[in-house]
Amino acid sequence: MKIGFLGAGKMAEAILASILDGGLCERWNVTACDVSGERRALMEKEYGVVTTADALETVKTCKTLIVAVKPQDLGSLVASVGKVLTANHLVISICAGKDLKSLRKGFGVKPRLIRIMPNLALRVNQGMVVSCAAPNAKPADKKLVKKIFGGAGKVLELEEKHFDAVTALSGSGPAFYAYCLKAMADGGVALGLPKDAARLLAEQTMLGTSVFLQETGADLETFIAAVCSKGGTTEAGMKVLAKSSVASAYAKTLAAAAKRSAELA
Repeated sequence: MKIGFLGAGKMAEAILASILDGGLCERWNVTACDVSGERRALMEKEYGVVTTADALETVKTCKTLIVAVKPQDLGSLVASVGKVLTANHLVISICAGKDLKSLRKGFGVKPRLIRIMPNLALRVNQGMVVSCAAPNAKPADKKLVKKIFGGAGKVLELEEKHFDAVTALSGSGPAFYAYCLKAMADGGVALGLPKDAARLLAEQTMLGTSVFLQETGADLETFIAAVCSKGGTTEAGMKVLAKSSVASAYAKTLAAAAKRSAELA
């Protein structure tokens, strides 16, 4: 199997590294296509893959294509490769804000299409990836997507109607969680902790809690109640949280991000 990357930025690099680390594809069967000579040189030096600036040649030699260009560059890419795509091509797009309808309009009716919404954590193999497939995508295509992205995080298939909410929660979510983490760390500093120590405590506590909840599948409200010993420190803090507007603020935050996602699309 030959895989071609149309765009070789940071997100494409994370996906490519996962593919190679997982042994899904040999490096000489991976082509990284990018207009930037600097990015091509990096991909060749760091990963030993084939590199090129020729998108048309990439499409001709690779039947599985990962579209990772910026949304504003999609039009020029479509103009250069759209006519040579066939029913034998699987096009996997991580192009933000471009739905299946617009992708179909650009790439034509022949190729099988799958839309992907990844997030930044993909770059440290802890990403969240949501996919939706066009009607002509095969079951084998969906399995391949899980193999490609599964090595760099969790993969979930949802209907495209959910993608604005997905964009808000997992696409923009890293910034929202980092805001919460910063608030926790700043609170620790206000209590007299050294800045580095407060950040480490906040980071590891968030990470450990997330891993525990994911691995155990514990109910969130039950978990919170279990940590809140009666009359203890957690209960004292939770009383403040319960009276605050934190929950509604996060709900409004996600709603605003989802609205903007719909507007951009």
